[in-house]
Amino acid sequence: MKFQPLIILLLSSLFIISHTNAQAIAGTEVKELPLYSKVYDDKRDPFKDAQAAIKLAQATNRNVLIEIGGNWCSWCHKMDAFLVSHPKIYQQLHNNYVLLKINVSDANSNEAFMKSLPPVQGYPHMYVSTNTGAMLLSKDTAELLLSLIHI
Repeated sequence: MKFQPLIILLLSSLFIISHTNAQAIAGTEVKELPLYSKVYDDKRDPFKDAQAAIKLAQATNRNVLIEIGGNWCSWCHKMDAFLVSHPKIYQQLHNNYVLLKINVSDANSNEAFMKSLPPVQGYPHMYVSTNTGAMLLSKDTAELLLSLIHI
């Protein structure tokens, strides 16, 4: 299945970015995740969620992984299913990042929030920011799939 290596490539690049954080919080277990880390919700305020994610990231010495997608996004569902079926990777992801899911859909494009980020080419799209809000990475996941084709 081509999708599994895609996720592994994405998560590997994220873990490289967070190597220093991993050392600082080794042994930390994922606790109950905030709602903004679990679901895409067109009724949520992305600005308030981003503020809460940054506050949590500062308190726990993590970066923020912003995942742009929606309930309509089949790749978003595949990524979630992959993480659920690989608990060690799931644990590492949440040990190193505060996950912030931002909904983009016909019901709510969150246009004002999306204008504050580098352009999105496709979905899901990933951003990594520091716990002060500085952007470290903008990654179109289609690039990862193209990398797999050339392997």
